[in-house]
Amino acid sequence: MNDLTRLDWNHIRAFLKTAEAGSLSAAARRLNLTQPTLSRQVAALEQDLGVLLFERIGRALVLTEAGADLLEHTRAMGAAAERVALAASGQVQSIEGRVRITASDVMSAYVLPEALRRIRAQAPRLEIEVIAANDIRDLMRREADIAIRHVRPEQPDLIARLVREATAHFYADSAYLDRRGRPETKADLATHDFIAFGDVTEMLGHLTPLGLPLTRANFRLGSQSGVVAWDYVRQGFGIAPMGDDVAALTEGVERVLPEMEPLLFPVWLTAHREVHTSRRIRLVFDILADFLAA
Repeated sequence: MNDLTRLDWNHIRAFLKTAEAGSLSAAARRLNLTQPTLSRQVAALEQDLGVLLFERIGRALVLTEAGADLLEHTRAMGAAAERVALAASGQVQSIEGRVRITASDVMSAYVLPEALRRIRAQAPRLEIEVIAANDIRDLMRREADIAIRHVRPEQPDLIARLVREATAHFYADSAYLDRRGRPETKADLATHDFIAFGDVTEMLGHLTPLGLPLTRANFRLGSQSGVVAWDYVRQGFGIAPMGDDVAALTEGVERVLPEMEPLLFPVWLTAHREVHTSRRIRLVFDILADFLAA
């Protein structure tokens, strides 16, 4: 294996575009290269790394396990390289126009602000509209440009990237737990008040399979607004599940049943395929991807 610190960026970019396009011919068109040239660059990277990155199945190229592992790293490199190139030419500062981001109200209020600071620092002339909504906005009808979702979209014209598997636990205000007692087992939860985020039946459908002895009687208060429901938790009305990143930003709450296995939920970053042709949407998409992945 050659010195990996001297890998050729052109070879890495050739691999990345081929993986994204699914074929050498499509990737060659995107890079304005001939197919033989692109094929040689991918082969050179495989030789430098000492691994096989693609398998040919019929007319399609399929990533090997090693190729799939490498892909996420090269995506980050590609996004960074593009931002460096834009910054070097002074173009980042000149990107302007509106980009609409939709996310849940809780994520919009607690998680996104730091990402918005990064976007503003790199492209201060952009106009960002955050659509804080707990329903799924339709990117196909352009109700938003970029969506942060917990389910993968099925429309073929959308680009979806799984940026991470987030974790959640049950939380309550410390004053509430001082007053009502700290549960030590799942069975203890049956005597506690819970805050509903939206539909109680839907929440129970997620919670009862976890072995939690909860019924509708436990949910005496709730809201369709996640921000309002979480504020009721903060004000001591009861217990609710919440993403660990949001709970860490909320003073006064503590984890209930801290030894309990975390609840896992995916975070998908989604955009219309125009992300490849719109500089402003691509910039925001890449910044969000880097931020949420971290």
